[in-house]
Amino acid sequence: MYEQITSIMGETASNCFDIIAHAPGAAGRLPLTDDLLRNSPSGDLFGMSQNVGMGWKPGELNGKQFLILSTQGGIRNEDGSPAALGYHTGHWEVGLLMKAAAEELSSRGGIPFAGYVSDPCDGRSQGTTGMFDSLPYRNDAAIVFRRLIRSLPTRKGVLGVATCDKGLPAMMLALAGMPQLPGVIVPGGVTLPPTNGEDAGKIQTIGARYVNGELSLEMASDLGCRACATPGGGCQFLGTAATAQVVAEAMGMTVPHAALAPSGQPIWFEMARQSSRALIHMESQGMTMADIVTDASIRNAMTVHAAFGGSTNLLLHIPAIAHAAGLTVPTVQDWIQVNKNVPRLVSALPNGPIFYPTIRVFQAGGVPEVMLHLRQLGLLDESVPTVTGTSLGQVLDWWESSERRHLMRKQLKEQDGIDPDSVIMSVEHAQRLGISSTVTFPTGNIAPEGSVIKSTSIDPAVLDEHGVYRHRGRAKVFTTEREAIHAIKTGCILAGDVVVLLGRGPSGTGMEETYQLTSALKHLPFGKYVSLITDARFSGVSTGACIGHVGPEALAGGPIGKLQNGDLIDIAVDRNTLEGSINFVGEGDLEFSPEEGALILAQRPFHPDMRPDEALPDDTKLWAALQSVSGGTWRGNVYDVERIVTALEAGKKALGWY
Repeated sequence: MYEQITSIMGETASNCFDIIAHAPGAAGRLPLTDDLLRNSPSGDLFGMSQNVGMGWKPGELNGKQFLILSTQGGIRNEDGSPAALGYHTGHWEVGLLMKAAAEELSSRGGIPFAGYVSDPCDGRSQGTTGMFDSLPYRNDAAIVFRRLIRSLPTRKGVLGVATCDKGLPAMMLALAGMPQLPGVIVPGGVTLPPTNGEDAGKIQTIGARYVNGELSLEMASDLGCRACATPGGGCQFLGTAATAQVVAEAMGMTVPHAALAPSGQPIWFEMARQSSRALIHMESQGMTMADIVTDASIRNAMTVHAAFGGSTNLLLHIPAIAHAAGLTVPTVQDWIQVNKNVPRLVSALPNGPIFYPTIRVFQAGGVPEVMLHLRQLGLLDESVPTVTGTSLGQVLDWWESSERRHLMRKQLKEQDGIDPDSVIMSVEHAQRLGISSTVTFPTGNIAPEGSVIKSTSIDPAVLDEHGVYRHRGRAKVFTTEREAIHAIKTGCILAGDVVVLLGRGPSGTGMEETYQLTSALKHLPFGKYVSLITDARFSGVSTGACIGHVGPEALAGGPIGKLQNGDLIDIAVDRNTLEGSINFVGEGDLEFSPEEGALILAQRPFHPDMRPDEALPDDTKLWAALQSVSGGTWRGNVYDVERIVTALEAGKKALGWY
């Protein structure tokens, strides 16, 4: 026993016991006045003592205080090497952005404060129980961010530094939910792809490709080592992380040309300093988040999302941002209208047709370049204010003639040999390539409330001559992602099958992402001939005939929960009209109409293996219940306090509690 304690405690150097029990304190005097002592809250006065205790000079305590919040994770040594790893590259370097922003604030007489709420990695948690906390984390983090903002009563404004799938949406919710304060989002940027290798999306399929003979052990090991070619920034594709950055800029919450900047490079550091200057200007002019996040700016963000071909996860996050700001929450019909009106103009990973990494989109002009094209189509409200203190129209006027735009696009063409107009395309160019709008919302007797498919990314090889995806196939039903991926790896899924994954919505798993499945199908030769239907959601890098967000979810009584192995499923998705359907139309040798199928499903029992995952934590069960009462998936999985309180009061009365 004593040997164990000794091995832990070790031999302590004698000077460790030379403890000092008092210190002289900071030199100088607090800049107190008679008025402050008589009328200020004790917290304000004690805050001054805390500030000088941390080393701030007493004579510089009268500056305006600004709060920098971030999702920083890990511990970096001074040379950049890890003392402790973060969860992902996206938050590994954002402390450097915070430092650059803080230095700019203090150089202009401000007093910067900083706080942190680190975020998880959706890539790291794919296929694990860690995914059960992914989407619920967003709401919780936004709550903590807002609590931190309110806990510094003397702050004059907030910089929100964040990058990835849930951290950046959480930060946007937090700032949108503080309408009385100035705020600026500082996107954490992107990591670079390897000079020779695979991007961070494709690399997540090495297990499935190895099992199916597509990769050797040596190739998998080599490619996996180089996928994240630089240590900071979000992934190299237009997944949820990159799309959230794009949406933040489209909403006017960032300085111009901020989204998708290369992490750790000079232009990235300069963006942090620009953001600090914007925040100071907002505060001086009395501008707040209420001026920036409006119904019109939400609509602009939806428009830019469609033009980029962004992640379907933003269908959860943009409504949540609107709700946090007290605005009109976009409906499915709003999304349908936007996507019917807005052409996709960006050629990048994962959609193509040329699979450029996100750094190329930044070099080609990023969000403001796409917005120039959208302005020509009359699809933007240019009158909305931005954090620069000028309108969106004025920002675009500046961008169009700016040296920054000219030099970036020139460098891309002359040094890298890439035509920027092949990355961010004109409408005419996109039409010549046959690029369709972004998303379709199929309905039918399997999804009476609707579903989502990124229809623009369906492989053109499986479309008919009219641009319609049609698949009539037999269902192979699974109630866990683990079972489904095992079936793919062991050859139990064949071309022509319809994979149905049910009970994995909010009530079952916290609405997990199922990228293990979608990525395997994308990168296996027969995958394009397989459809996937689920009440779960997808990673932003997912592509193919993958239909998610099926509503109602199975565990809320949705008919998807009654499908059986061998059921005949009919799928139709028109990429031109953005109309689609998913219907149960046969069992055994019997085929019938969708209406008849609905009646049969109504009489069936639910799948016997369907239940909430036994590993689902209580925290996520609570989240699922609260978001369900608040409107569920199609209202952004938010906490609607009024609806929750109303439901609780009705429940207490029904139970006879009073």
